[in-house]
Amino acid sequence: MRGTPRPLYRKVNTRTRGVKHGSGQKFSWDRHTKKALNNPSLQASMHGGQQHGRDYTPLFRFLLSRVGQRWDDVFREACARLDGTAPIFWMVATCEADRCAYFRADENSYFSGLFVDEDGILSLVAPEINEDSLKPTCACCTHSFNGKVFTQRFGA
Repeated sequence: MRGTPRPLYRKVNTRTRGVKHGSGQKFSWDRHTKKALNNPSLQASMHGGQQHGRDYTPLFRFLLSRVGQRWDDVFREACARLDGTAPIFWMVATCEADRCAYFRADENSYFSGLFVDEDGILSLVAPEINEDSLKPTCACCTHSFNGKVFTQRFGA
């Protein structure tokens, strides 16, 4: 039996040659110009608390496996195994206006949208959507929905 549960994120290799994260260079060009004198956000640090190299796929699979369970218990367990709570709400809608059938977690990875119903149970927004009902946006990439490859072909 393990002492501590495994975290719900993976660290991605960010030291590999050619890995680029965002477009921070333009900001560094604008930082010491005359227009920056009137804009305090341009004078701030260039390292704005960004955390590169996190893959939250284990979190999304964890949340999907807990559909139908009490939200308070699921949220408590997820928070204990994460570095912050923000990625949880990429998938789980807090209000009815934020509900969406699915969301894009990565370039070609899609996951089901979730919400908490009035009884406090974690539920799927659109249970009828699956890997058979979605079409890929290009022919060159492999698209997946909840970890399963799309069955339809591009342009079909």
